[in-house]
Amino acid sequence: MANHKSALKRIRSNESKRLRNKYQHKTTRNAIKKLRDLPSKDEAATFYPAVVSMIDRLAKRNIIHSNKAANLKSKLAKYVAAL
Repeated sequence: MANHKSALKRIRSNESKRLRNKYQHKTTRNAIKKLRDLPSKDEAATFYPAVVSMIDRLAKRNIIHSNKAANLKSKLAKYVAAL
């Protein structure tokens, strides 16, 4: 167990940050799945920028690696273009 007040605070803040990161990551994954399930190209093309923005935000905050973000965006762009 932690012996210092700062260590106890660090434990609390780490837990809250972990939950926030988990929520944001899960929300983005659900948005990617929703984009892949859209039937028409018009709907997918309008929803694509919002998903890219979410992915970029995760990469900026180091929730996911920047290369993973680039790979996801590339695959989604190819998918939307092929519809």
